[in-house]
Amino acid sequence: MLIEQADRWLFGVLNSRLATPAMDDLMVFLTSGKLSGHILVLIALFMLVQRGRRGIVPLLLALAAVGLSDFTASGVLKPLVQRVRPCFAIEHVRLLIDQSHSWSFASSHAANMAAVATTVWIFFSRGPLVERAFTAITLAYALLVAFSRVYVGVHYPGDVLGGMAIGVAWASILYLAWSWVMKNFVRRPAPGGGSDAGA
Repeated sequence: MLIEQADRWLFGVLNSRLATPAMDDLMVFLTSGKLSGHILVLIALFMLVQRGRRGIVPLLLALAAVGLSDFTASGVLKPLVQRVRPCFAIEHVRLLIDQSHSWSFASSHAANMAAVATTVWIFFSRGPLVERAFTAITLAYALLVAFSRVYVGVHYPGDVLGGMAIGVAWASILYLAWSWVMKNFVRRPAPGGGSDAGA
């Protein structure tokens, strides 16, 4: 299949041809689960410190989006698609981390970080300079984490793109659902209100 062949070819380029010792160290660092946990805590703290109580909504939406994205990628698609990871399907892969024999599509790392980054973009990209900088850093980190999964040898580019699509979709759906509830139930104008009420 042409798409499959292109995915394997691009994996080879990103996993081997771009390799340098400095990149190896950086990508292993970025793909670390412990690092991701610390980064997510920092993102949550920024939301709450910057916005106070108004930061609770984006934080809760981000957490919900991560939970749904992770379940979709790991709980639904991986056992459904059953794609073998490139480090176990292709010879001479540069595998830079320990990896269990779990399925490959879709990347839950990419899905989860895309969910966080999308939520941050929705709520903070049009704010003051510090919030716009925070948004740019979060987006860059999410992209680097996604790239690192290919570079260290555990995912195809298609796995990462699929995971990112899942994260963006869930974050967007949850935001739209929250907005609809706020518009139609929480902030709904009282009957008889409006500019004609005192005429």
